Amino acid sequence: MTAPLDPSSARRRYVTVCVLFWLPLSLAGTPLILLFSERGMTLAAIAGFFVAHSLTAAALELPTGGLSDVLGRRVVLAAAGLLNLAAFTLQGLGTAPWVLTLGMALMGAGRALSSGPAEAWYVDTVQARSGPDADLRTGLARGGAATSAALASGTLLGGALPWLLALDPDIGARLGEATSGLVIPLSVPPLLGAAVVIAFVLYVLAALPEPPRPPSTLSSVFRGIPATVADGLRLGGRDRLVRRVLLTSAAAGSALAAVELLTPSRAAAFTGGPESGAMLFAALACAGFVCSGIGSHLAPMTARLAGSGERAVLVSLGAGASGLLLLGATAVATGPVSMTLAAAGYGLVYLGLGAAGPSENDLLHRRVSSAGRATALSVQSLALQLTGALTGLAVGVLPHGPLPWLLGGTVLMAGALLWIHRSEPTTPGPVASDEDRLDAERLA
Repeated sequence: MTAPLDPSSARRRYVTVCVLFWLPLSLAGTPLILLFSERGMTLAAIAGFFVAHSLTAAALELPTGGLSDVLGRRVVLAAAGLLNLAAFTLQGLGTAPWVLTLGMALMGAGRALSSGPAEAWYVDTVQARSGPDADLRTGLARGGAATSAALASGTLLGGALPWLLALDPDIGARLGEATSGLVIPLSVPPLLGAAVVIAFVLYVLAALPEPPRPPSTLSSVFRGIPATVADGLRLGGRDRLVRRVLLTSAAAGSALAAVELLTPSRAAAFTGGPESGAMLFAALACAGFVCSGIGSHLAPMTARLAGSGERAVLVSLGAGASGLLLLGATAVATGPVSMTLAAAGYGLVYLGLGAAGPSENDLLHRRVSSAGRATALSVQSLALQLTGALTGLAVGVLPHGPLPWLLGGTVLMAGALLWIHRSEPTTPGPVASDEDRLDAERLA
């Protein structure tokens, strides 16, 4: 048996995995709607593609979290990469609606598979080496910052590549002639993303060691998933702190849905046209990722200054809610002052959410065992997605103006207020702690 990785090595590998996973997703996702339009798809068809992605991700979120806890983190992460490889290839080359639908569904499956295994691997590895009281927040913060940096750079690169290729019409024509029209400038980012995914899969297989798990058959794996999922759901019901983490994630999903749905139209109204508004929105999205990364990087310092992880979550979410309320207050105002305040509010939303995430997950990981860690992260992700979808429906029927912004801000403020009262310390149950010790022994 090889000795477990030291925390600094595990942290570096976790950060690398975060970058290699999220960079191709942002690369491929930036020009996706325009690519589908260029392929002749109607707006209704494009909406259907994204529905296929969302439904697949939501349906598989909990089962795939259980799969990671049963089979192991590395194999599930590699499978997520292979699904994304197929998805980006189909999106970049596909011209028929069914092919594009399949590509989006595969990307949804890959998103569900990837929800939790990398973070669970990092926490398992650090605790196996340094014990259950090991510092987790620093690594989680750096992983969040790396994810935000990958999203920001991928968004810029994914938007810039088609534009640069289109500067010379001959390049686009030569691409189309050489590939019988399959490759156009807008399809280059997804295909480049597919190449990065290959590097991701190879890195995961080579750089994420895990202790051997008990031999299992296919039937035993599928029998173990429902029990693991049920344990994860029960944990949220019986543990007050875990329940608050899940409710906070739901509040964050509401805030993000409000910002992502309302910002494009507000940007178009500010610039006076949809094209210029799209450019402004891309710049704002990149700035939001940067603010989120800064918030994640500052999370350990925020916890030290606040006095605890719980107070850090309260302060961070309060800052994010203030940003949304500021956006609502300036929704009908014009002029440079209101626009400056709106930009500050936009940055505050992402800064606050980025700072809250590492402290929330640090608290979560100290309440769950290795056997259910990825499932707990999947439940957290599902709470965010479902609340975001419900908020999106509500935003769609509310009148234009401050009210939709204030809805997201109010929900996020309610999530912040959950952290006013500190939780009583609890210790893991005997089953959980025994399994953590077994994991440590296998790594050693």
